[in-house]
Amino acid sequence: MTFLFTLYLFLLGLACGSFFNVVGLRVPLGQSLVAPPSSCPSCGQRLAARDLVPVLSYALSRGRCRHCAAPVSALYPAGELAAGLLFVWAYLRFGLTAQGAIGALLASLAVIVTVSDIRYMRIPNKVLLAFAPVLLALRILYPGEHPILYYLLGALAGGGLLLAVALISRGGMGLGDVKLLAVIGLVLGWPGTLLALMIGSLAGTIGGSIQLRADKRSGDGSARQPIPFGPYLALGALIAYGCGDALIDGYLNLFT
Repeated sequence: MTFLFTLYLFLLGLACGSFFNVVGLRVPLGQSLVAPPSSCPSCGQRLAARDLVPVLSYALSRGRCRHCAAPVSALYPAGELAAGLLFVWAYLRFGLTAQGAIGALLASLAVIVTVSDIRYMRIPNKVLLAFAPVLLALRILYPGEHPILYYLLGALAGGGLLLAVALISRGGMGLGDVKLLAVIGLVLGWPGTLLALMIGSLAGTIGGSIQLRADKRSGDGSARQPIPFGPYLALGALIAYGCGDALIDGYLNLFT
């Protein structure tokens, strides 16, 4: 029974991931989520149902449009697969509980933000405003072991820290990242938010270094591309939500 339900959640996550791609790609441009129908960005041909099966359509077409053979971004199947795996993770980690539902919502936000930030270097306010009240309501109803102030301080600490960084760096940090960490703070509380920021910063440093090396090898080292920080913050948030208490306790035990 557990296997069948896990499989169901994976398939549900794949389907939701397809929608999350649409949200992440259309909302920053101010486009409708329902019109026009999905089409090839190269030739404009409307996609049929066979072209819209999550992950499988991409694999069968070998990552190319059936009509014009133009390459299709791997971002599409990556978002779908990530959503499927993260839905399963939330269930296996927390079960059918409020914490599991919050984990699935956090995963959904992470996928949308990652798609949007990678494609446009933007984290849309509309997406954050859609998730923030839902996550806040769930935290009020299901605060767990902590009072609601614990999570409000997380939002204040996360948003405040990155806002200071954004002001000091004079554009080096986007305000979308500031708002994202504030929303993450509603889920994690203040210690978990700091942990998410630390993990995200470490992952971003590693990812940025790899990207710079790749640019140099390809001859593009002179034109440095900005590095989206949202995906790394999302990764840090998911790790902190899943095992933050264990990581913090393990760190503190090093000094006792």
